[in-house]
Amino acid sequence: MHLTINSEFATLKEVLVHRPGREIDRLTPYNKHLLLFEDVPYLEEMQREHDVFTQLISEQCGAKVHFFDKLLGDILEDNSLRNDLIREALAVSRLEHLSDELLGVLSQEQCVQALIAGIKVHEVRGRVSAAALADLLDLAFLIPPCPNLYFQRDTAAILPGGMIFSSMRLDQRQREANMVRKIFENHSLFKDKIQQVYPLTTHNHTPSIEGGDVIILSDKAVAIGCSERTDEKAVYHVAKNLIAEGRIERVYEIHLPKKRNFMHLDTVFTILDKNRVLTYPDALQAIQRISVYTRKDEDNEQVNIKRTVLKKPLREVLRMELPDLEIIGTDKVNQEYALREQWFDGANVFTVGPGKVISYNRNKHTNRALRDYGVEVLEMPSSELSRGLGGPRCMSLPIAREVIL
Repeated sequence: MHLTINSEFATLKEVLVHRPGREIDRLTPYNKHLLLFEDVPYLEEMQREHDVFTQLISEQCGAKVHFFDKLLGDILEDNSLRNDLIREALAVSRLEHLSDELLGVLSQEQCVQALIAGIKVHEVRGRVSAAALADLLDLAFLIPPCPNLYFQRDTAAILPGGMIFSSMRLDQRQREANMVRKIFENHSLFKDKIQQVYPLTTHNHTPSIEGGDVIILSDKAVAIGCSERTDEKAVYHVAKNLIAEGRIERVYEIHLPKKRNFMHLDTVFTILDKNRVLTYPDALQAIQRISVYTRKDEDNEQVNIKRTVLKKPLREVLRMELPDLEIIGTDKVNQEYALREQWFDGANVFTVGPGKVISYNRNKHTNRALRDYGVEVLEMPSSELSRGLGGPRCMSLPIAREVIL
């Protein structure tokens, strides 16, 4: 059977996460923006917080947690994959010509760490020929680190119709998505279960789409944010492929302001169960327009789709797909608190079962509003993880949930 998920709220069975590691310690006040990070977190506390997150998933929810570095290490037993990924990582700095020398001095585990945490010139000086490193400064990265890797949701999405592998808007983050794709395509746990719906080519200029913009509304409908990170052309291609595959009937294209605080659709709303949604009200008002893709006709077995612009607000669109909808706003206590908590992704909770979520403990007013509506809230510490400006949903890539009939 293919990997498919047909809801955002059914009981979680398996999830992919990445525990922050040495890549976070590569951040400095001087390079953090270059490495696409907002702050310089304290790694040890960040790891303690992430450990609580994964313990809640495994112990409170009974789900299996897959760790990115372990799966990556498994596939790097294949020498050709190891060579491909190291060469690609070096190509970011235009140093792919060093791949053979570097592979000659790095063990399999060191390759895993190099791909995640990067590698500096001084760390291989004396092991790689002096001529190869002659013009490189000791502090320069041969392979840059991936400090955003703990936001696994960005890299892919599993839907009722198959799997999207992200084409990242920012080139610096494409390696993250490529490594996740290599894992799913080559690991024995997944490789025979993949039905890929995007991208269908290996073209270098694939229109961008990121997993945080993809939300399952039902087993027949998906919403995709057209945001600062996801391109309109990508939404069209995903819609065409999903609808042609036959499992999905409607794909909603939701245009967001091209702003940092609306980076992905899942910063606007999160589905909690079959009829409840958590949202940041100001974000609902900021939606610019909504269209829906549906099947048009078939001509010589070619499926054609049509796009219809909807003259309805997002609330009404959600009510079309989620009967008896209740909307829980993050502004139930105070507008200033709503602004503060939205900055730390108050609306970005991770739904682990019907009416059961994991949320940052710092978003106490949002959590109180959720509990007032009968939602079970599992709180996790968040002083350091939140510095990356992503919530519990951002940190998790669900692989399997119970099937909603």
